[in-house]
Amino acid sequence: MELSKRIQNQIESLPHRPGVYLMRDVDETVIYIGKTVDLRNRVRSYLHASAQEHPKTRALMAEVDDLEFIVTDSELEALILEANLIKTHRPRYNVRFKDDKRYPYIKVTSSDPYPKVIITRRIEQDGSRYFGPYTSSAAVHETLDLLRKSFPYLTCNREMTGDDERACLYYEIKRCLGPCIGAATRARYRRMIEGLVRFLEGRGEQVMAELEEQMQAAAEGWDFEQAASLRDQLRAVQSIVRQQKVVSVAGADQDVIAFAREEDDACVQVFFIRGGKLLGREYFVLEGAEQEDDRQVMGAFLKQFYEEAAYVPPEVLLPEQIDEALIIEQWLKQKRGNRVSLQVPRRGKKRELVKMAAENAAETLTALRVQWQADAHKQEQALAELEQLLDLPKTPARIECYDISTILGAETTGSMVVFVQGVPRKSHYRRFNIRGVEGQDDYASMREVLERRFRRWRIARSEEMLGSRDIKGWGKLPDLLIVDGGKGQLSVATEVLESYDLLEAVPVVALAKRRDELFLPGRSNPMALPRRSEGLFLVQRVRDEAHRFAVRHHRGRRRKVGLASELESVPGIGPARRKALLRAFGSVEAVRAATLDELDAVPGLPRSVAEAIKSTL
Repeated sequence: MELSKRIQNQIESLPHRPGVYLMRDVDETVIYIGKTVDLRNRVRSYLHASAQEHPKTRALMAEVDDLEFIVTDSELEALILEANLIKTHRPRYNVRFKDDKRYPYIKVTSSDPYPKVIITRRIEQDGSRYFGPYTSSAAVHETLDLLRKSFPYLTCNREMTGDDERACLYYEIKRCLGPCIGAATRARYRRMIEGLVRFLEGRGEQVMAELEEQMQAAAEGWDFEQAASLRDQLRAVQSIVRQQKVVSVAGADQDVIAFAREEDDACVQVFFIRGGKLLGREYFVLEGAEQEDDRQVMGAFLKQFYEEAAYVPPEVLLPEQIDEALIIEQWLKQKRGNRVSLQVPRRGKKRELVKMAAENAAETLTALRVQWQADAHKQEQALAELEQLLDLPKTPARIECYDISTILGAETTGSMVVFVQGVPRKSHYRRFNIRGVEGQDDYASMREVLERRFRRWRIARSEEMLGSRDIKGWGKLPDLLIVDGGKGQLSVATEVLESYDLLEAVPVVALAKRRDELFLPGRSNPMALPRRSEGLFLVQRVRDEAHRFAVRHHRGRRRKVGLASELESVPGIGPARRKALLRAFGSVEAVRAATLDELDAVPGLPRSVAEAIKSTL
């Protein structure tokens, strides 16, 4: 593989130090992230003939246009940084979670006087206890509904004085202890929350013993109402505990991890064993696992999963050894605070658990593939409907949709999303910062976006004729082009297509927001697709995805501009120092909250400017 002289020089200039390297394509998108104990040797290895035999490596190196590296003090620091960067950039050549959303956790606000139990998707260092992650928010809600029968925690925002005249309905139906009216003291409420935490930790028997002891004490003290309440709570806990399966007589805390693969799909199953009981299980679908061996897939999963996990057990059982076992154990020990062992059991009960996890992973993957195939059938039906209803020359295998986003005329942006066979092709999404339009002009902005898109098409076709590969999809024409808007946006789109002699080659429609009606060239009245047709559902999904993508980019630009304007109002701060502050703190709020010493530690920021920031912001 012949790389540019610039890339070769970058590789030769890499240090023999541990660190993380990032590979970018021509659009500056991060496409691969790796960590190593020796940056130069590792990245140079991609140039070896043996590496080039691997199809994935060959495809990766064909796209690399730039290299970036970050030196760390140790391989452990590199591993931590790599996990964070993969989570942030989601490079398509890395093994990664299929869903880019944050997973839900159960959060117990332990530091509050009257702790609450809530669902969150972000772990913070705020003194709270976290349990998870869960792959399904529905499963979390179901768990909390079950728990609340046993541990009637607060869900309201009242200030708990104990002097309220009336309690809410939850108290009447025994889903709250009623501290607002003084029916439960703060001490009793916190004991109940502590029981809930221990139960989530897997110590159900201990919770039952404590409840029984409290019930007996209440009865002996003639407090029969509280004794009855504790009895009901005990029965509810016993009912849940009976459903938990004992899988380890040693009473160990373990995570059991195995996975299944079929074609390009991979599914990992995790069993959570606490106190010897199987408390739950979750599955995670991976992308980017094709052409990677099992060790690499499992190693990548462990780094990403435990970067997010709220709890690390002392034992993790795996189906086979992984290449980075020692450094991952060191990292997990740091997270847990005690030794963590990655084990590959060969026989006995532990081996049976790994086998059971693998079987569950295979069953889950089979069920998911059936679901995906059913979805694919719906997509085929939707595409066939659009072909017929819109009288298209062929099935719209590639659909492109464009949207413009602006707020009060500021920072106008455009988005292009691509669906291939009815499925988002996110690697072909594009964002456009509008450059040549003053103020708010949606028509002119749409014109600029479409002209830039088809200008790239013309360039890509020329390069293809010269033997270059169309890696990013610019040279592909859409089988259906959708613009978000009405007749005005449709007129702009047809004019742009006509200017590139593409009006006959590219069918175009405009989708009106109000009634989801389609405007077609040459027709004065809009077309309404059948209200329950798969074709309409697909068009709506495409339009909504374009809008989401545009708004997300637009908000990011506004945040950056806001940060720039506020920071550059401080004497002594220009673009370079603003970038350094943004790199160090990430937001103007974080800069404002930083101490003088933290500001002074930013490279290139004099003490006097740090003092100016504190006094100005």
